[in-house]
Amino acid sequence: MSEREAQANAAAEPITAEPARNGMDRFIDNIELLAAVFIGIVAADVFVTVVLRAFSMSIPDSYNFGQYLLGILIFWGIAATSYRGTHITVDLVWANVGPRWQRGIDVFATLVLLFVVVVQTYTLFDKTVSTYSSNLETLELRLPVWPFFAVAWLGDVSAVLLIAVRTYRLVFRPETMARLAQPVKVVE
Repeated sequence: MSEREAQANAAAEPITAEPARNGMDRFIDNIELLAAVFIGIVAADVFVTVVLRAFSMSIPDSYNFGQYLLGILIFWGIAATSYRGTHITVDLVWANVGPRWQRGIDVFATLVLLFVVVVQTYTLFDKTVSTYSSNLETLELRLPVWPFFAVAWLGDVSAVLLIAVRTYRLVFRPETMARLAQPVKVVE
């Protein structure tokens, strides 16, 4: 290969350096990893329950575990999707305004989401404490239920932290959020 061809190939290949990862980005990645782990646990629980049903067997309290694990999954899923903004959105107005208004809409929507999730976190904490106080247990194994609520509450706390970080970055460091932006996909 000639020097000229090598320069042409080098110019044709875009240089995509991964931006430096700070502690907050690693924290966000770990929360997303935990949400994925909970998806795997729920899937394994459902799979094992269905397979055992074929042999007329069951895991004690599998229905209760399934319910509680699904609750945990939902709250950790909220944490995972809230930061990236990958939850379901309807952007009819947002898609038809300029970048300045888009940023304003993003900040407003994130602040509303932060308020709602903070209230939700408070009520889930109250529910966790009341479940602990009432000594609620599973039906068959008599396991306490409050740890499931506590893990779900931690997912909600993580959602509040991530939404707060998202709000901060949208207001003060919008260039960090631009990396997360995905092009609008038209559905026909």
